[in-house]
Amino acid sequence: MRCPFCGAQETRVLDSRLVNEGDQVRRRRECISCKERFTTFEVVELLMPRVIKRDGNREVFEEHKLRSGILKALEKRPVASDAIEAAISRIKKEIMESGEREIPVQALGEKVMKELSLLDHVAFVRFASVYRSFQDVSEFTEMIESLKQK
Repeated sequence: MRCPFCGAQETRVLDSRLVNEGDQVRRRRECISCKERFTTFEVVELLMPRVIKRDGNREVFEEHKLRSGILKALEKRPVASDAIEAAISRIKKEIMESGEREIPVQALGEKVMKELSLLDHVAFVRFASVYRSFQDVSEFTEMIESLKQK
């Protein structure tokens, strides 16, 4: 690991800890040359499956698109950012655990809707209205009735 202060190649690890539910390793390091201390984080780099769009095109999974869609649905809603990040992590973990190399965008949307239904019902209806392309008010009322029954 290169020292961010002096650029030296030699550093030593002072302390290592698991963080983020064991998904990351936090290492406290010290430069051998200048004696400055700094922190690094190690994360396993996993390949996410490709997303099969509705038109049949395949795209690389992009977390920022997932986050953007969820944040749009949750705009001006009282949901903690930690809860949002946890939901995104659960979605990604579920996708990874499936072991599939490709995932249809519809399956991804269903996972997002499941998480939004747990976070905020208004955000769930917002997302579902765009995702399922509601055409009239009756589809909204059906969705709301099903939420009330749950």
